[in-house]
Amino acid sequence: MSHQDQNDWEIDHGIAVEESEPEVKPPPMYKVVLLNDDYSPMDFVVEVIMKFFGKQREQATKIMLQVHYDGKGVCGVYRSEIAETKVVQVNEYSKANNHPLMCVMEEA
Repeated sequence: MSHQDQNDWEIDHGIAVEESEPEVKPPPMYKVVLLNDDYSPMDFVVEVIMKFFGKQREQATKIMLQVHYDGKGVCGVYRSEIAETKVVQVNEYSKANNHPLMCVMEEA
């Protein structure tokens, strides 16, 4: 039976054929987290948060204080590729500026 004949048969016999949409799951998200150290200056941490995560100074300062007091702070939540890129950028920038500030990603 040709495709056209099949369509005519389905129409003639009242069969409703609805194409199902494939289930698309949203991509997994990851938190990008700065880890506290005893050496990186607070101003440098604020600078990093503003530079790589687009935060205003007030929000960056709040995140820096969370890192300082809680041992870590979430800078943002992203798809894996973006999170990985931000982690690499921050870690390379910190190393280039002779600071041990570390950034990691965690499943959100």
